[in-house]
Amino acid sequence: MRKTLLVLLMLFAVAASVAWGAEGGGPQTLHAAAAAADGGDEAPEGIPMAPVRIDGRVLFKVRGSGSFLDESRAEAIAGRIVEVARDTGIAPESLRVEERPLGSTIVAGKLVLMTVLDADARIEGIERPVLAQVNLMQIRQAITRYRSDREQPALLRSAAYASAAVVLLGVVLYVLRRLRHFVDGALERRYRARLDHLEIGGFKVLHAERLWGGLRSFVAACFWLLSLSVAYFALDFALLQFPATRGFGIDLLGLILGPLARMGKGLVGSIPNVVFLVLLVLVTRYVLKTLHLMFGAIEQGAVKLKGFDRDWTWPTYRIVRLLVVAFAVVVAFPYIPGSSSEAFKGVSLFLGIIFSLGSTSIIANIIAGYSMTYRRAFRVGDRIKVNDIVGEVTEARLQVTHVRSLKNEEVVIPNSIILNSAVVNYSTLAASKGLILHTTVGIGYETPWRQVEAMLLMAAERTPRLLKEPPPFVLQTALGDFAITYELNAYTDRPGEMGPIYGEMHRNILDVFNEYGVAIMTPAYEGDPEQPKLVPKDRWYTEPARR
Repeated sequence: MRKTLLVLLMLFAVAASVAWGAEGGGPQTLHAAAAAADGGDEAPEGIPMAPVRIDGRVLFKVRGSGSFLDESRAEAIAGRIVEVARDTGIAPESLRVEERPLGSTIVAGKLVLMTVLDADARIEGIERPVLAQVNLMQIRQAITRYRSDREQPALLRSAAYASAAVVLLGVVLYVLRRLRHFVDGALERRYRARLDHLEIGGFKVLHAERLWGGLRSFVAACFWLLSLSVAYFALDFALLQFPATRGFGIDLLGLILGPLARMGKGLVGSIPNVVFLVLLVLVTRYVLKTLHLMFGAIEQGAVKLKGFDRDWTWPTYRIVRLLVVAFAVVVAFPYIPGSSSEAFKGVSLFLGIIFSLGSTSIIANIIAGYSMTYRRAFRVGDRIKVNDIVGEVTEARLQVTHVRSLKNEEVVIPNSIILNSAVVNYSTLAASKGLILHTTVGIGYETPWRQVEAMLLMAAERTPRLLKEPPPFVLQTALGDFAITYELNAYTDRPGEMGPIYGEMHRNILDVFNEYGVAIMTPAYEGDPEQPKLVPKDRWYTEPARR
């Protein structure tokens, strides 16, 4: 199959090259197609010019003259040349140039084909007689080709080439069809089983049938595109063989060569800008790598800056990196191919508006995130309180902060809310000076306050994870109508265990007050009962409690 396809493609290439090199095609045809595709109908000075075409081939270009527009003048000249070419009694060698007051006139017998003006010569940058001789040579060649292309042997040869192209097109399309079936079978044998088991971490990425259908559709689209391309060029090749259809064939070929020529010119013209952009990217990457190494040394402590906290290292690096990249983008923008086009400007404006409308809260949260970093409000692992949310900071990002609450809930707080709220950090001073945990009880006036304070301090001593130094202390915060409010304050260096410590402290307070027969009157006082509200010690472990 592969050898057969290779032989057919070689035969097609040989036939095309032979036919293209015949009198009906050749370099002139390609040149005409390129000229038609170029679309450059203006002189360097910006003066409109129209091409003079014979059988689709461009002989030369002319400008307008007086009230005679450039296109009208070109059509008139082409019509007179065709008129002379049809008259076989006029030999091409009989055409001559006559110098007249208005300019150099090219005549065939008594028929004036065209007049070369001084303005035409100035546009081309040569002398008027020289330009007239050049145009005369082009006209002679065009007349010779016009007649030879319409002779019976040439028409038969063109018909043979066109027929061969059509037959070869059918063979190539048949081979492509068989090749498509062969490729489909090979893909199914080799990759179908793999697609059925395409999973990532036990999760099926895509439905196998959909993925397989998409792959087959892609292969089919490629073969259809290849088939249409072959048919397109075969049709164009056939049209180029006949004088009557050669102009249409050249225009058809120009539809492909035109965009390719413009793309090629654009690529060649943008090479210096691309080189500058490549150098700019390399320099920017080198600068970023150098900055990364420098900030890495600061983070590891190898380089120390006075007043610069090591926690600021990577946030500062990200800010500097953003500034460097933004500066590089500003410098590179004028050198980006197509950046000066109206389409590029319109897309840039549209994206800018979308970004401005949709990024207000995002930018606010990012700024708040950096502000909190440099304010040292908290670090990852700290126990904090924001509004009514108490928990441990698990992750601090640019836009949000993740907090694990006391109930093991993941709470995501926007940084802008944290920036505009009071943040209580329980961990900042806990390691050095300790965090004060406090609780209150209400005791009646009949109980000596010294006894109450001693019992509260005893409860603190029984509570593990409370520091002995600094020692706990008791404050009398209020003298109520029926009870005195006592506040027990004790230090701990474990802010992350506040909940369990509070629980143990409260249990010990209850035990101590029950041991000494003192009733706790909080949270409210209604009256003195006949018996104190106490739990005897022998009932402390009543079922189902365990010792």
